[in-house]
Amino acid sequence: MKNSSLVTIIMATYNRAHFIIETLQSIQKQTYPNWECLIIDDGGTDDTYEVIKPILNSDNRFQLFKRTDNYAKGLPGSRNFGLDKAKGDYIIFFDDDDIVHPQNLELCVNELNNIEYSFCRYLRAVFIGDFSYDFDLSKDYSKFQVNLSDLEAIIKNELPINSCAIMWKKECFINKRFTEHLMYAEEWELYSRILSEGFKGISTNKTLFFGRKHSKSNTGEFFLGNAKRIQSKKEALILIINNLKDKNLLTRTLFKYFTGLAIAFRDYKLLKQILLLAKMNKKSNLFVQFKYFMFPIWKRFMRIQKALFKNYE
Repeated sequence: MKNSSLVTIIMATYNRAHFIIETLQSIQKQTYPNWECLIIDDGGTDDTYEVIKPILNSDNRFQLFKRTDNYAKGLPGSRNFGLDKAKGDYIIFFDDDDIVHPQNLELCVNELNNIEYSFCRYLRAVFIGDFSYDFDLSKDYSKFQVNLSDLEAIIKNELPINSCAIMWKKECFINKRFTEHLMYAEEWELYSRILSEGFKGISTNKTLFFGRKHSKSNTGEFFLGNAKRIQSKKEALILIINNLKDKNLLTRTLFKYFTGLAIAFRDYKLLKQILLLAKMNKKSNLFVQFKYFMFPIWKRFMRIQKALFKNYE
């Protein structure tokens, strides 16, 4: 292995003793050996320490820290603590319940040897229950550049950037941290802020991370209607709009997307806030508000139409 750059893996953990050992073992199996893994305990109360103690004692690349009170409780604060502890040339975030492809670090570091690129994106798959360790170990894959022109697609999740599916050069985090009061969509907000600075990256069409799907994850709670997660997404949305507006990057397409989210949330106050920030013309504002009030009728119509088509099948 020619490249000796240090990779810092930041892993926040909270009461995941039943999952974390499998995640750490998948990190140990990396084909790229020069890494440090900072495990940040967010104040858990289970026996995580006892479970991971043998690994901590046998492999000094793993380090366990307790998040200090200088950082807010939660995933963003724990990750910020890890960022401030990181010694690596590259930064990557892994969750404490997932599985890492053994070539993850190697292939990302190889791509980032190109000084033109500041981050390496890759594909992420999900699994439920037991994981099948039948990895594709081929190093043949297609790839494409990602730059400022892709920001719109990234924000709209047409080109997803999952928090655990990207390796960054440390330069991307100069004067940039997670917004600690956010309890969901914090990576959406921070990553859009980083990418709006014009950093260029590479995206590889190879699956290098496997997310465990379960209802107790932040994403699972969001889709189950958890009020705290939903409110956080709304707050992240406003922060993103403010950043885009400051950089003159708030396009009409993004305006339509953001107002569509507010309509889907059925949050008229949020919609009015977006309209105030965007400062679109009166005609656009009236049209968006009309869509808001017509949305329930449109949804009812679509359900009826779907049922009718189903009866004709």
